[in-house]
Amino acid sequence: MAHSLITATDGVHLSVRKTGRPHGPWVLLLDGIGCDGYIWRYLRPALERQCTVVHLQYRGHGKSETPIDHASLTIEQCARDGWAALRGSGMSAADKVVLIGHSMGVQVLLEAAQQNHEQVAGIVPICGAFERPLDTFQGSDVGARLLPVLSGAAFKYQQGLRNLWQKAMPTEWAYKLAVATEINAKMIRREDFLPYFRHMARMDPLVFLAFLQSVAHHSTRAYLPQMTMPALVVSGQRDHFTPDRLQKELARELPLAELCEIPGGSHTAPLELPDLLELRLEDWSRRHALGLL
Repeated sequence: MAHSLITATDGVHLSVRKTGRPHGPWVLLLDGIGCDGYIWRYLRPALERQCTVVHLQYRGHGKSETPIDHASLTIEQCARDGWAALRGSGMSAADKVVLIGHSMGVQVLLEAAQQNHEQVAGIVPICGAFERPLDTFQGSDVGARLLPVLSGAAFKYQQGLRNLWQKAMPTEWAYKLAVATEINAKMIRREDFLPYFRHMARMDPLVFLAFLQSVAHHSTRAYLPQMTMPALVVSGQRDHFTPDRLQKELARELPLAELCEIPGGSHTAPLELPDLLELRLEDWSRRHALGLL
């Protein structure tokens, strides 16, 4: 799948993939932190039958440039980059887009909708928190309390961390840890999840931690009453990364939202029951005349 480079508002070069049906409804796919599109393995081809699909690789991810100054590795800048990716792909000021985000992509999605409300036809937040996700990660705030300690140690021992990161990520141990802590091995195919580890192994862990700092402190709660576009909030019933109750709260706070709960789904629900997600998305899209599927 071909990548093209576009230039962000601050001059950083970003990798963007545009696929699907020319002149179809616009869709922007927004990944989680450290991800490179693995979560869209089944949903993307379904959308491509009718839509113009744009997938952004965040700065420091995939083939996108890593800025020297990590200060721009923020949710807000990712949202601006999303609009730059759409404009660079040919979307005009008169066009509208459906924003679909997973995990951290939910925060990016809501930030992007706040930045340019008029061009958003609908939003699909999937398995993501709308504010401070480390406060609720695995049901506690331990992640938020440990982050400053981990960040300090990472900057002190940069090269050692990079070496360990590259060796540990693409291993059987990493997969078993994911199975033990989050993903439902009975519902996901191993080959669908392994691309996540391969991309993470190539990523600079300091970039990951810089994004994690932004994720940990970012909140879109104040924006939610203004999000008056149709919304389909997708929740994994047994998602421990971003607990199911957070998706239910997001669905209550958004004025025109409905909830799609994936039975037994974890944080990787789009890979676990893709047919169910496609059916629910098709029904929602039809009722709101969005033409996605």
